[in-house]
Amino acid sequence: MTEYDEKTVSHFIDEMARREIPLSVFHFDCFWMREFQWCDFTWDERTFPEPRQMLSRLKERGVKISLWINPYVGQASSLFNEARDKGYLLTRADGSVWQWDLWQAGNAIVDFTNPAACEWFKSKLRPLLEMGVDCFKTDFGERIPTDVVYANGANPEQMHNLYTLLYNQTVWEVLQEFKGEDAIVFARSATTGSQSMPVHWGGDNTSTFESMAESLRGGLSLSLSGFGYWSHDIGGFEGTPNPDVFKRWVAFGLLSSHSRLHGNESVRVPWSVDEEAVDVTRHFATMKKELMPYIMRVANDVHSSGTPMMRAMLVEFPEDPTCWFLDRQYMFGPDILVAPVFDPNGDVNFYLPHGEWKNYFTGEVVSGGTWRSESHDYFSLPLYVRSDAHYLI
Repeated sequence: MTEYDEKTVSHFIDEMARREIPLSVFHFDCFWMREFQWCDFTWDERTFPEPRQMLSRLKERGVKISLWINPYVGQASSLFNEARDKGYLLTRADGSVWQWDLWQAGNAIVDFTNPAACEWFKSKLRPLLEMGVDCFKTDFGERIPTDVVYANGANPEQMHNLYTLLYNQTVWEVLQEFKGEDAIVFARSATTGSQSMPVHWGGDNTSTFESMAESLRGGLSLSLSGFGYWSHDIGGFEGTPNPDVFKRWVAFGLLSSHSRLHGNESVRVPWSVDEEAVDVTRHFATMKKELMPYIMRVANDVHSSGTPMMRAMLVEFPEDPTCWFLDRQYMFGPDILVAPVFDPNGDVNFYLPHGEWKNYFTGEVVSGGTWRSESHDYFSLPLYVRSDAHYLI
């Protein structure tokens, strides 16, 4: 992961403004901790010499701050000995701390079945919230070993899934202390119950059309499991998207509950692709901003009823058997049908359920109950509004 100093972040904000791309509809990721010391909740002073002042300056520009964290503690961290001596880390059967070198040398894992360890973890987050941080991105939590002993004697096989719930719950609780109803955690790993602590994203996809389609299928599966807010890394996380993939993914990503430009091996700013990518990003970011009243109304429904924002077609049209198997399109809230483009030529085959539908871009009204084949440039995709729309006319 790459660290971005304040100058780089400010340049990104300036470029978004200069190119008239609404910044408010995006989440932009930064890595802020020192190597070999995950996760000690300490700013890397080489890149962030005055974090409190930096946060203040960024917030004056309308930016909300999310910090990347994980449940690991590297052996080089000053917190390692503290957590080990207090019994806050997962252990092996012989009582030694369980460690591995996969991500950082000597990584240990916090034991969230220990209430004292949860409070200790929270105590490291509170100073960051007091400093001006708005939320946390709780990465990892899914690679939890089964050859460990938990403080409460839990079955390691069962805890393999439950761990992520306890991890996110600990962070969620401290965020609620500071933010109340505005608390939000940006989580990757999840299990049953995690939907009560939004929001989530799909993890490390690759920069291909195939992975883009796989991401949609994963999101539909998660939404059918009761998760209300889900998104994905625009352009894919691993690799570098070619211009076709990036531009098509921008449309898909901005028709999600939350949107993030994020990559591992290369940056995802649109001007790193080409100038048309900038135009495409501006087009769909502006569209999402225009749709924000609708999105907020749907979000309120998600909060009150649990019905997800991204909906498999069968959720809105359960009586239509064709909708039971569709995995390359979705409803964005109750009113808008989205069929992302997964083809470099812009060709899309999709299904319109029975009823009248209006093309969002052209205003053309067509009858449903049939499959449609369309071809789209980078500035459009199949986007249709129901004639009996709940919130959109």
